[in-house]
Amino acid sequence: MARVFVTGSTDGLGLMATQLLLQQGHSVVIHARNDARAEQALSVLPGAETAVTGDLASISATIGVADQVNALGRFDAVIHNAGVGYRERRRIETVDGLPHVFAINVLAPYLLTALIQRPSRLVYLSSGMHRGATARLDDTTWTSRSWNGEIAYSESKLYNVLLSFAVARLWQDVRSNALEPGWVPTKMGGPSAPDDLSKAHLTQAWLCTSDDPAAQVSGEYFYHLRPRKPDPSTRNVALQDELMQECERLSSVAFPS
Repeated sequence: MARVFVTGSTDGLGLMATQLLLQQGHSVVIHARNDARAEQALSVLPGAETAVTGDLASISATIGVADQVNALGRFDAVIHNAGVGYRERRRIETVDGLPHVFAINVLAPYLLTALIQRPSRLVYLSSGMHRGATARLDDTTWTSRSWNGEIAYSESKLYNVLLSFAVARLWQDVRSNALEPGWVPTKMGGPSAPDDLSKAHLTQAWLCTSDDPAAQVSGEYFYHLRPRKPDPSTRNVALQDELMQECERLSSVAFPS
């Protein structure tokens, strides 16, 4: 039995992955943005160990989430599932002055990875939209560009893969992988999304608990339980390091080597 922490687990793919893990007999701690959402999620996930709360749009609140998780002891795996989509039509600024999409999709998983006691496995949710995106690490805050929600989202999903591969390289005792769940009809994906929702949560649960040798790898990218080639730029070590440095600059939290 594994002990797993899942961010953004009150609905969508996070909820589905949590339900699957509980059905498989694993112990799961869930995450919600606030106490009301946590209470609601626990009512439909009666087998969950407990919930931690905090808005991942805020640096201080994300650090608080890491503190809550660490107070519960070590976890075998963490699924970085929480994220926001590509439909934001304007640059929504967080309390820290950062774009909402970057803060939740990129900086929060960086902070949680850096601050939570090191697990054996880490899983990061990306998207097929990361392919073809350009890493604009000179303007992660979108202060010198006109806002484009779709591009901002695609960049954030590129950064998720870069982060996953950087962690795999820096922490060789941890299996760190990324995946795309497919364009599925969740609240984020929309009702017309064409991919199979029933398969969208399987890979993250498999990567963080399975004894299958195919799941016991690191620095790889997956789609529906199978390896898939990520954008070639994600293998660029200098780009990985640049992302880590940018996240440290914005958060004032260094990544443990």
